Amino acid sequence: MTTHRIEALTDGIFAIAMTLLVLNLALPQGGKGTEEIQSLLAGQADKFLNYALSFVLLAIFWIRHRQQFHVIERTDGKHLWINIFFLLFVSLIPFSTSLTDNYPREPLAEVFFDSNIFILGMLLTWNWHYATSHHRLVERSLDPRLVVLGKRRAAVTMPVAALAMGLAFLDPQISFFAYLLLPILQGVFTYHPRRQQVTPYRESVS
Repeated sequence: MTTHRIEALTDGIFAIAMTLLVLNLALPQGGKGTEEIQSLLAGQADKFLNYALSFVLLAIFWIRHRQQFHVIERTDGKHLWINIFFLLFVSLIPFSTSLTDNYPREPLAEVFFDSNIFILGMLLTWNWHYATSHHRLVERSLDPRLVVLGKRRAAVTMPVAALAMGLAFLDPQISFFAYLLLPILQGVFTYHPRRQQVTPYRESVS
């Protein structure tokens, strides 16, 4: 089977999930003065941070998913279900974000969000492993180095989410900062020492 339908479904669900995140922010009522608006916006600083974090994390997952499907040539029944479950947890992100907004000091709310991110990383890793194992859904000419690189890219969010879960039990407010490690780990885990030798087509995947 071709991958066009699952890619279209993925794009649609990501677009909806990313848009729904903004609904967690409260709008000022008409007739409010400048000071009241400033107070309302300042009072939602944590919600704005959660919105930005969730939006960027979804963007990272979308980019990684698109990179995988740049190489994945076909799909099958099991692969479709892996992606369906992946999208199930993508759709859950607006709820997970809302939970942390409404219960900012509750470890369980933060752990729920972090678990959501961890499972997304796990499913994205499984998606890539299943597709590339024995070249099941990719071309046999695919560079083995890119297979390894793809696994690292998919799995990089899992240790960060696990760290955030641990920090949530110490202080839910600081677990947010664990995700600032993502840019660093992206560079460390996805470093490719012989990258310049990859063909132009495969280089475009990065």
